[in-house]
Amino acid sequence: MYLRHLQVTDFRSWEHADLPLEPGPTVLIGQNGRGKTNLIEAIGYAATLGSHRVATDAPLVRHGQERALVRVAVVNDDRELTVELEITPGRANRARVNRGSVGKPRDVLGILRTVLFCPEDLALVRGDPGERRKFLDELLVQRAPRYAGVRADYERVLRQRNALLKTTGKKRGSAREDPYALSTLEVWDNHLATAGAQLLAGRLDLVADLAPHTSAAYQGVAPDSRPALISYRSSLGDALPAGYGVPAGERADIGKLTEILVAALGESRPQELERGVSLVGPHRDDLDLVLGEAPAKGYASHGESWSFALALRLGSYELLRAEAGEPVLLLDDVFAELDRRRRARLAEVAAGAEQVLVTAAVAEDVPEELTGRRFTVADGEVRLA
Repeated sequence: MYLRHLQVTDFRSWEHADLPLEPGPTVLIGQNGRGKTNLIEAIGYAATLGSHRVATDAPLVRHGQERALVRVAVVNDDRELTVELEITPGRANRARVNRGSVGKPRDVLGILRTVLFCPEDLALVRGDPGERRKFLDELLVQRAPRYAGVRADYERVLRQRNALLKTTGKKRGSAREDPYALSTLEVWDNHLATAGAQLLAGRLDLVADLAPHTSAAYQGVAPDSRPALISYRSSLGDALPAGYGVPAGERADIGKLTEILVAALGESRPQELERGVSLVGPHRDDLDLVLGEAPAKGYASHGESWSFALALRLGSYELLRAEAGEPVLLLDDVFAELDRRRRARLAEVAAGAEQVLVTAAVAEDVPEELTGRRFTVADGEVRLA
């Protein structure tokens, strides 16, 4: 898989940009603030329908404009598809494939697959659990696009259930025993458990498959460090079967997980009514990162944290490549952050990729292994160097 062309209009700082691409390495050189990362962000958006920098679409539209346009031409197995995304904050975004409209923007997911490594990835190790849940869910959708719908369903049900918990919990004690309110909660328990079990099963199987790739990648990046391990921490605690989410373990059973979630929601109801939020489910889970016998967060050095973040991305790349062909590798201003050994390891992997796009402030930051076409980004233009 590779990108043949990127075009953006009114995206971030770009009034318009055309970038012809080809397999192999492509390097974008430019000083900070000139728009290199914005182009990488546009490619990532075409793959995931989200940004690695902001949570909403509004900042993606150039100031003073109503909408932005991202168009990519993707070649996969000698077949080319053009994906066009129209981003309109406050309204429904629109998507087209080969100029024909699709039902929902998420119907384009899977056409382009990317793995992005960027300075923000340090938050995967040092940030809160939401960063790691986002990492898992985005990788899950790239692996199997149907999970975009599963994730959307779960988030919708979660919002509605939380609203019911909040209104019910505010009532006096006698009102909490209202049969109608409690029966309504039971209905939402079942909805949450059904959607949550699907999302949880996908995450557990993903972690089981990703773990060996991550450990191997970390060993390659930091051979003198302690072993790196990842595991899934569920809000279900010991109720989660021990063989789930473990390499070479059982595949997660959605039916069994649904039953476990329903039971856990019932047990936590008094606390949920008291606090007005759902306390059990995938939205409360985390990805544990361990170095040796200590959690990486709080115990890993700066270099070890970078190595772990890099290992998660390289592990993702190897997993996707093993299952469905190579994704496009995006490396945004990362070589300047890495020491010699980590730079060399990342360059080794990148040099073997079908396509890799690299951004850097100065050409000297890019390893010699990544020779290929180079573009200069300056003065609102992208020019072949």
